[in-house]
Amino acid sequence: MIESPLLEKLTGYIGGRWTDSAQGNTFDVYNPATGEVIAKVPSMPAEDIEAAIAAGKSALKLTNPYSIETRRKWLEDIRDGLKDNREEIGRILCMEHGKPWKEAQGEVDYAAGFFDYCAKHIQALDAHTIPEKPKDCTWTVHYRPIGVAGLITPWNFPIGMIAKKLSAALAAGCPSVIKPASETPLTMIALFSLMDKLDLPDGMVNLVMGKASVIGKVLCESPDVPMLSFTGSTEVGRKLIVDTADQVKKLALELGGNAPYIVFEDADLDAAADNLIANKFRGGGQTCVCANRIFVHEKVADAFGEKLAERVNKMTVGDGMNEGVDIGPLVNKQGFDKVKRHLDDALQKGASLVAGKQPGELGDGLFFPPTVVLGVNRDMCCYQEETFGPLVPMALFRTEEEVIEAGNDTEFGLASYVFTADAERAQRVAAGLRFGHVGWNTGTGPTPEAPFGGMKASGIGREGGLEGLFEFVEPQTVPRGF
Repeated sequence: MIESPLLEKLTGYIGGRWTDSAQGNTFDVYNPATGEVIAKVPSMPAEDIEAAIAAGKSALKLTNPYSIETRRKWLEDIRDGLKDNREEIGRILCMEHGKPWKEAQGEVDYAAGFFDYCAKHIQALDAHTIPEKPKDCTWTVHYRPIGVAGLITPWNFPIGMIAKKLSAALAAGCPSVIKPASETPLTMIALFSLMDKLDLPDGMVNLVMGKASVIGKVLCESPDVPMLSFTGSTEVGRKLIVDTADQVKKLALELGGNAPYIVFEDADLDAAADNLIANKFRGGGQTCVCANRIFVHEKVADAFGEKLAERVNKMTVGDGMNEGVDIGPLVNKQGFDKVKRHLDDALQKGASLVAGKQPGELGDGLFFPPTVVLGVNRDMCCYQEETFGPLVPMALFRTEEEVIEAGNDTEFGLASYVFTADAERAQRVAAGLRFGHVGWNTGTGPTPEAPFGGMKASGIGREGGLEGLFEFVEPQTVPRGF
């Protein structure tokens, strides 16, 4: 079992108190590197979810709202707590997710950045009076908290994803009911251990854990939860849209991806290869923004493949707590089997293995070696589906128009990447790609300072930047007559 000063309580958190009324109903948390059970946490009943919503409702202040200064202090305190505990939170994250400890600590820094950004820009949520005086009135615009928000996060970024949501919710003055993924609840418990020591109002943050079907049903049906923010699959996102339609809840959804990574013939191939390694293998390839379809111009495909293979063959796979490990295990067998199915399907349909070893050669467990295949086409699973693992499928292209069409050949529109030395071409291709994020000569993903979100079936709304800061407020216009 895992031991940590941040995990002294392995329970839910409702109304400012650690709560366990699950009556012995628990679920196991595994270390994917070893297969060992490292914790048991409560699977909370519907009554607990309802209690968490009630606690949030009691913390909501409308007629006497929390001041900008108070909310800023909340954000700064959480930011500082994350920074002060980055190593230990990173260790917990590594143990339950599998990503290397150093990478996990980087995710803690990333999370702290969202609280820092919201603290520095929270003044944007203050009321303002418009300069015009139409209809002989003075018009003031207020940004009111939307109310209790349900925040549902995935397992691939256990601290980063909640930071995006919670920072904006607290900036707006919105209480929240938070559900982490069942694979990675311990990082969230660690965060709540930090917040329990802060001067947050009782009920401002509430933690519930357990079955998604139980928790989701209560959050969707409760009239006291006017907003849900969810990161996860498009399939679940569509269900949330249907399940909340009657109440016309506000939804912020970051859903699936199928990112194209386009390398033109004039690109700096070394830079493109280095960026692809950093982009694709972060979190073992289990990220919604990592390259899923790599399109390489036919003139440089062989050279790029060689550079990529050289880098991939130097990577180390193993337990993320060990020094020098580049890629940890996949989070569960379902994910492992999907990556293997994609690889087998590609090879059976004519793709060739450029780098990597067949799974199993590194021993038992969930370790999947970084693998590169060439000759991918749209009939293959790895082209049509989001792989979510360390498989790099490369396809060839000839023209700009062809690759724009191929890049858009998916229902998803989250992240994409373009490598070219031609600035005019880069602008044309970026404008043509229907993705909310287009990296030009970089494989970097989102940052707290800029809005991030999807087009098409990849979601609704934005996180990060001023756009993300405004997600949890409702503008209210107050004209005053003379």
